[in-house]
Amino acid sequence: MNMVQYRKSERLVIFDADGTTIDAFHAIELAFLRHGMAIGDLERFQKRRKLFKYLGGLREFPTNLRHQFGQQSRKQLLLTLTEVYRHEACLYPGIDLLLRTVLAAPDIRVGLVTRNVTIEPEKTLKCLFQRHGIDTGEFDYFACIPLREDKTVHLKRARQSFDINPARAYACGDEYSDYLAAIGAGMHPFIVAYGFEDSVRLTRKFEVPPEVISTSPAEFAGRLLHAFDLPTESV
Repeated sequence: MNMVQYRKSERLVIFDADGTTIDAFHAIELAFLRHGMAIGDLERFQKRRKLFKYLGGLREFPTNLRHQFGQQSRKQLLLTLTEVYRHEACLYPGIDLLLRTVLAAPDIRVGLVTRNVTIEPEKTLKCLFQRHGIDTGEFDYFACIPLREDKTVHLKRARQSFDINPARAYACGDEYSDYLAAIGAGMHPFIVAYGFEDSVRLTRKFEVPPEVISTSPAEFAGRLLHAFDLPTESV
C-alpha cells in the first residue's frame, strides 16, 4: 500500500473574514443607516436567506428597495460601506489576540479568505486589521474570492501549496457553505454561530454537528487554541 508522505510537520489554519473575525453585521448596519435604511436586528438577519440578507425583512424591505434602486445609489452605498470597514469596523472581541497568537507560532501556517464586497477588499482589510495591530502581510495565504465562487478550491490550494497533512489543517467560517468548503478541502471545520448564521439554523436546517460550532468569539478562540496546544489565558 502506498503511503502519503508529508515533508513537513506544520499545521494550517485558514480564517474567514466577515462574520468570523470581523463584526460584519454592525459594519453593514452602520453603512445602511447612513443611507436611511435598516437591516433589522442580528437575530432576524441571521435567519434570512442569503439573497435577502441586505434587503431586510418584511419591515425593512420596501424602504431599502426604494433607496437601493438605481446604480448611483448602490455605488454610494458601496463607497460608504468601504469607508466604514476601513475606519470604523472592528474585529470581534479577543480575535486580535487569537490572531497574534497563531501568527507568532513557528509551526502554524495562517491564511485569510474573504468575499468582502467593499472597493479594493484587500486594501480594505489591510486598513481594518492594521487598526487592531495586525499586518495582513503576516498571513501566509490571503485570497479575495468572488461572491459566486466556491471556497473549497482556495482552501485546498492553500493546504496543498504548504504540503500540509489534511489531519493537521483547519478552516474557520460562519456559514453552512464554509462548513462544506472545509469538508470538501479535507480540513477540520471550526464554525461560529455569531456571524451570518445562528446555531439553530446551522444545526436544524443544515445539520452541522453542534460539536464543531462555537457560539461566541471567546469559545471559538479557546477551542482553536486548545486544538493547537497554545495558551488560552490571554483570550
